Amino acid sequence: MPLPRPWTVVETEHLHNCRVFQVRRTLARSPNTGQVHPFFRIDSDEWVNVVALTCDREVVMVRQWRHGSGTLSLEIPGGLVDPGEPPAGAALRELQEETGYGAGAVVPIGVLNPNPALFGNRVHTFLARDVVRLGEVENEGLEETAVELIPVAEVEDRIRAGAIDHALVIAGLYWFALAEGRERR
Repeated sequence: MPLPRPWTVVETEHLHNCRVFQVRRTLARSPNTGQVHPFFRIDSDEWVNVVALTCDREVVMVRQWRHGSGTLSLEIPGGLVDPGEPPAGAALRELQEETGYGAGAVVPIGVLNPNPALFGNRVHTFLARDVVRLGEVENEGLEETAVELIPVAEVEDRIRAGAIDHALVIAGLYWFALAEGRERR
């Protein structure tokens, strides 16, 4: 069976600036029918997630209000990469801002697209080991986080129970599980 062919972009129009992302409409021509159809895309700066482990093998997580779901969500720290900032630097910054914890270094463990049907950016996941509390949470503006330490052994049960249900957080925790598996070989 032949692979699908790429569509040809006819026109792209910027529709709206939503502060943390841009919405664009693209008109694209079907390679099969030749007809032009509209598609919508969300463009954002790169994102980072951090799986931060204490020396007691606890995952440093944050609980925060999410307006999309209208719930308090249990997540690993993460956020936007600032313009000109390397993803690893953003990971260290987000970890300290959202949790008050710091690490000497972070190691990249995975990169993915959050949803190729809608997004054009990437999510970089990092692992920080033996993190230590350096100070207080430094949330700015509209963000409020509360830190929770979750033993690694309890993470899978919390996912299965729905206590952790953010898809990108679960993907980050899966990258961590894969990294742990590589280290044990």
